[in-house]
Order: sequence, then structure tokens, then C-alpha cells
Amino acid sequence: MDYKEKTMKTEKIYEGKIVNLRIDTVELPDKKYSKREIVEHPGSVGIVPITNDGCMVLVRQFRKPIERSILEIPAGKIEINEEPRETALRELVEETGYHSKNMEFLFEFYTSPGFSNEKMYLFLATDLLKGEAEPEDGEYIEVKKIKIEDLMDKIKKGEISDSKTIISILFARKHMDQSR
Repeated sequence: MDYKEKTMKTEKIYEGKIVNLRIDTVELPDKKYSKREIVEHPGSVGIVPITNDGCMVLVRQFRKPIERSILEIPAGKIEINEEPRETALRELVEETGYHSKNMEFLFEFYTSPGFSNEKMYLFLATDLLKGEAEPEDGEYIEVKKIKIEDLMDKIKKGEISDSKTIISILFARKHMDQSR
């Protein structure tokens, strides 16, 4: 059976700097109608920065939607006419100060497909050179360098609760195991 929903009507509710919101009226497979609230996002990148001494570079920043600071991988929104790799290189320097001689595309995934079309492109950054962070105006970031083997414990303790970061840590552990 085909479970595809047919869009009958789209209503733009809000257009912002980072996201837009629309409501789609859809026809369901059983010919009934429903509404879908959809957050439109231009796409983003996440960077898994691994240092030569087996650490991952993370950032701690306050996240208003959850009213607390969290540890997460460096990440950011893809700007107009910017390729994901360019965004990854830019965001790594802006948020951490690190430059990567080796930025490798890993895979892409949807962050929350139940309500958003945001696609994230994940990159592995190695051969890192430390420099000065260049945060955007209004961006307050603390850079943390943590041994990869200590990160699983931080997930279990709830010290790391961001999904893109958990995915990245699991990948980094596998990557480290394979490179030994």
C-alpha cells in the first residue's frame, strides 16, 4: 500500500532568519484530510573534530529552546550559495578556532523529519591546527577538548544529550577503533 500524503494546500505562517513555518493540508491514503506543521530549514552541517591525541573538540553553549547549556559538536546553518564542506570549514574555525587539513564528508541525515525538512551533513575533521575562535555576534561558546573514551560516560550521565553529538560520538568511537 502507498502511504504517501498528497499536499492539497500550503499556507506560509512565518518567515525568519533561520527557519520558516508552513502548514500543509494533506490528503491521507484513506482520503481523509489532515494538517501538517512544517519547519523549513536551509540545511546544516555538523563537524566531528578529532585531535591527534584522541580527543574530540566540543562546544558548550546555551540553547534557549531547552533553557540550558549543552555540550555538542560544532555545527551551523548552510548559507545561501555555500557548499556544505565550505560551511563545515567555516563553522569549525568560527566556533572552535581549529583549522582542519582533512575535512571528510561522512553522511547526511534528517534531524527531525516528523516536523522539519532540515538535512544535516556530517563531516570528520582531522589534522587539526589550533587557532583563535571567531564566533558570530551574539554567539557565546566555550570550547572543550575531551578524550573520546570519556564521552560515552558523559552520554550515560546525561551530560551530553544532543542527538547529532551522540551520533558523532558513536561514529568517532568506531573510527578510532578501526584506525588502531
